[in-house]
Amino acid sequence: MKKIKKLHNIKDDFTSEDTWRMFRIMSEFVDGFEVLSSIGQAVSIFGGSRVIRGSKYYKLAEDAAYLLAKAGYAIITGSGPGIMEAGNKGARRANGKSVGLNIQIPMEQKANEYVDILLNFRYFFVRKVMFVKYAKAFVIMPGGYGTLDELFESLNLIQTERIGKFPVVLMGREYWKGMIDWLKSMVLKHGNISKADLDIFKISDDPAEVVKIIQNFYAKKP
Repeated sequence: MKKIKKLHNIKDDFTSEDTWRMFRIMSEFVDGFEVLSSIGQAVSIFGGSRVIRGSKYYKLAEDAAYLLAKAGYAIITGSGPGIMEAGNKGARRANGKSVGLNIQIPMEQKANEYVDILLNFRYFFVRKVMFVKYAKAFVIMPGGYGTLDELFESLNLIQTERIGKFPVVLMGREYWKGMIDWLKSMVLKHGNISKADLDIFKISDDPAEVVKIIQNFYAKKP
């Protein structure tokens, strides 16, 4: 005799099951799309939350954000302290659009005071989609695991042609030198990437040059 599995009372279990989680995920996508679709062209700036105010990398991020905002780009950051704060501060100083995509984590990251347009996310993967979908370029400042995650995910998406190529600029040549040397001496040497894959990103310590790299990229596109 064929067994028939009886369903639970859906009403009782709805809020504790994956079905409910899907609605929460959908709502985060909808909120993100509705808010960010109106900001115009933007640049996402990534970097460490532990970078100290007034440090050389903080100032570099602020200056880059300022010039990018002056050039007409909205600035998107993770909304937290450190480099994220510097990016939002530079955008605010230029009277540009300062966007923060906050994430709910156990350490409770609070949005910095320079964010004008704030979105809060529970899910990292939804937040990542927003960083990529609405950015014309990524500017990667010194940071930790989170920054490295965003960097390599963007490189991988471009390498595998899951998204169209766009500018990825590393700032802080001294900071990134060891990683780039390792990519060349080990990863490339062992054939795990091609030489062309190293051209996906650029390096610059000049905020004005970063703006030119991004503008020149789109000037060459049809």
